[in-house]
Amino acid sequence: MSLANKVVSIEVSGEIGLLLVDSPPVNALSHAVREGLLAGVADLNADPAVRVIVLACRGRTFCAGADITEFGKPKRDPSLQQAIAGLEASAKPLVAALHGTALGGGLEVALGCHFRVAVPTARMGLPEISLGIIPGAGGTQRLPRIIGPEKALELILSGKTITAAEALALGVIDAVLEGEPLEVGQAFARRILAEGLAATPVRERQDKIAATRLDPAAFEALAEKLTRGRGREAGPAAAVASVRRSFTQPIDDALAADSEVNAELIAGGQSRALRHLFFAEREAAKVSGLPAGVAPRPVARAAVIGAGTMGGGIAMSFAGAGVPVTLIDATQDALDRGLDRLAGNYAASVKRGSLSQAEMDKRMGLISGAVERSAAADCDLVVEAVFEDEALKKEIFAELERVCRPGTILASNTSALDVDAIAAALQRPEDFVGMHFFAPANVMKLLEVVRAADSGPEAIVTAMAVGRKIGKVPVVSGNCDGFIGNRMVAKRSAQVDLLLQKGAMPKDVDDALKAFGFPMGPLAINDMSGLDIGWSIRKRRGTPFPVADAICERGWFGQKTGQGYYRYAAGDRTPQPNPEVEQLILEVAARLGVERRPIGQAEMIERMLYPLINEGARILEEGVAQRASDIDLVWINGYGWPRWTGGPMFYADEVGLARIADRLETFAADTPGDPSLKPAPLLAELAGRGSTFAEWQKQRLAA
Repeated sequence: MSLANKVVSIEVSGEIGLLLVDSPPVNALSHAVREGLLAGVADLNADPAVRVIVLACRGRTFCAGADITEFGKPKRDPSLQQAIAGLEASAKPLVAALHGTALGGGLEVALGCHFRVAVPTARMGLPEISLGIIPGAGGTQRLPRIIGPEKALELILSGKTITAAEALALGVIDAVLEGEPLEVGQAFARRILAEGLAATPVRERQDKIAATRLDPAAFEALAEKLTRGRGREAGPAAAVASVRRSFTQPIDDALAADSEVNAELIAGGQSRALRHLFFAEREAAKVSGLPAGVAPRPVARAAVIGAGTMGGGIAMSFAGAGVPVTLIDATQDALDRGLDRLAGNYAASVKRGSLSQAEMDKRMGLISGAVERSAAADCDLVVEAVFEDEALKKEIFAELERVCRPGTILASNTSALDVDAIAAALQRPEDFVGMHFFAPANVMKLLEVVRAADSGPEAIVTAMAVGRKIGKVPVVSGNCDGFIGNRMVAKRSAQVDLLLQKGAMPKDVDDALKAFGFPMGPLAINDMSGLDIGWSIRKRRGTPFPVADAICERGWFGQKTGQGYYRYAAGDRTPQPNPEVEQLILEVAARLGVERRPIGQAEMIERMLYPLINEGARILEEGVAQRASDIDLVWINGYGWPRWTGGPMFYADEVGLARIADRLETFAADTPGDPSLKPAPLLAELAGRGSTFAEWQKQRLAA
């Protein structure tokens, strides 16, 4: 064995040359790796004994992608494009042996080889779109040449990871073989020698792009479909244009254009925001204040108390991760309704084509039902998901503690109640934690893990680990009314009601936030969730919203009653204008003596977003959230905040905290009865010294 450099080595085994990357932990394509690949392939091409070359990686994965820490730093040659060009120019057949994950730049490296073989457990994909960039090292040019522009566009715009079997079916790889990566790579190399397989560089292949080049209509129709509703995002449009270049321009011209486009995207605000979220998810997994080495308890079986919409969605989340789950309700009728609803949800997915019948049957087989809470006795985790009644929740947990063995994690899905008050019913409060799912629970990614005063370290880390296992983004929250997300949304809701009083109509308000990038407006969401839910919370808190309360007093609770802020035709969830509510808004404003005026969209956006950012600052001051970036994850994954703006706290830094503090002062003067509009001390302090939430977080974590 010899070293091309410190992270890339070469070996020769008979007629096969081995090019081996060993750059822990994930063989990211750093400058050293790129340099080593170029030197190594040159050395093996110069060795007359070598007839075929195998590129493989040591450790748990093939190249997992570009070194994201190099983004925004001065470029160093060889670039990834240059390194891949060097591989592709190999005069000897070059085989990439894939294992673990070949993502982004890792898959682009493999596409630069003549052949690709994978072990059955390998996964691959081009997830760059999730970072606001394109696969600019050749992914958008080479992938269309081996699977066609349409299939390539779908994979690139989805950013999804596919299995080795799926990749083989698409034509991304040439074989799937059992064994270690080096073994399967050498086995395929011997096949190349034995069968004389032609080693045609991917750049020279034309057959898969020929039809689209002659008639691009199908490609353009697909591009329009896949980017519909994503007009505010720069990445998808750039990806479409790049894949289009694969069949309209020479590959070298297309690659040069890709480099320029990616440099612009990387320097832009959207990619900065998306990279911020990438690192935020890593940071959120680190829970402060826990002993070193604390490990999660194993969760092999779960139970959910309450077979309503939320409970059923939570059960689906467990089943989707392969965890057997028992759904428990007080009566057989309620249980049957819940199981029927759950089966209907799966059936709808099968009809849409997003789930196979076999997978539906498998998941349904993991879900059982019961009417006795004793059915949770053999479970490792029990999630309570009944309606918001503190006395009922206490009664449930007291019984669960009696029937479940010590060590079982008991979790409440409460969205706003005091978790310490609920835990007071327990003899073992160290095994209790809040696990606040968001509706629909089988779809929404956010899980707020709420730390009660006596929650033990193992309960917290187990809840976090379970959240990740079932596909959620878990974020730790302290205990307060509304936790992180709902506490902040209450401030937005107050401003929404005020905007309706001052001059806006429901559609104006919803259109403003949709223009900002939210998929739905707050009032359409409230109608969908049920206006009675917020009404009951406001009555408990003693915080009236004059317009919202007037609507609820008439029994108009949204979609469930056929009208709320909007009207709904039978069997149709499409919001339609509601003249009765519009008249009611005018009456409420007159009764309160509010002089209505036209309100511009920009002002509406500021009035709805700046107060919730201000509340986020208070949440940080109080230690309810560990980090500003945790708050961003809550809003991105639970409330539809547009990802490409990075979340409320990142967005605030981009706008400038001085600007936000100044506007809040204006709003506070305009609404003297709402002290929460005064800039929070932390916000005012950071604004005064020209700092940011990001800088505050960095200093706090370094302390």
